[in-house]
Formats: sequence, structure tokens, C-alpha cells
Amino acid sequence: MTERSSLLLSLVITLIAWGGLLLFTRFVAPSSLLAFVAFFVLLTIALSTTLTPIAYVLGRRLFAPRRYRMTPRHAIRLGALLTLVIILNLMLRALHSWNIFTCIVTLVTATVIEIVALARK
Repeated sequence: MTERSSLLLSLVITLIAWGGLLLFTRFVAPSSLLAFVAFFVLLTIALSTTLTPIAYVLGRRLFAPRRYRMTPRHAIRLGALLTLVIILNLMLRALHSWNIFTCIVTLVTATVIEIVALARK
């Protein structure tokens, strides 16, 4: 699969995921645990497919090509990592357990994971 076709496929999945999330929040009341789980699954898919192309484009533009070449695989990893940070903070907020310290800890953890992943390369 070429880079262009994978980005177009990601765009289609993004539109479907955001549409599904919009319809889900419109027609399903958040009254059960299953509704919360379905919401966070849809939000995870929508965010990861949205952040992956953004990370790819920014990585291609900002980083010098000879030092670090952004590939779709790295963009997927970075989009998933950013999605994980956002979802964890939203879950903590939904459970009324969020505070600024936990937000900083999740951001630092994600930064360390990305640095270790880049250092392995």
C-alpha cells in the first residue's frame, strides 16, 4: 500500500468514525457502562485516524530528512500515543479522578516512550 493510498484510507475511516461518534452521541444516552465503553472506542478510532495524518504531515515538514524520516508507521505510532494520552485523561475526567498532576504524568510518560522509540532507531 502506498503512502498516498494509506492516507486516503485513513481519511475515509476518519470521516466514518467521526460520523459514527456524532450519531452515537446523538441517539444513545450515556446511562450504562456499555455506552461509555462504546463512546471511548469510537473516540479512540476517530482520534487515532485524525492524528496519524497530521503527525505524518508535520513530521515530514518539520524534521530534517537526513536525520529523521517520518514514515507512515512512525506516524501511526505517534498518533496512537497522542490518542492514548487524550483518552486516558478523558477517562480520568469521566471518573472524576483527573487532576493536573495526572495530566503531567501521562504527558511525561508519552514523551519518554517516544524518546525511547526514537533512540532505538
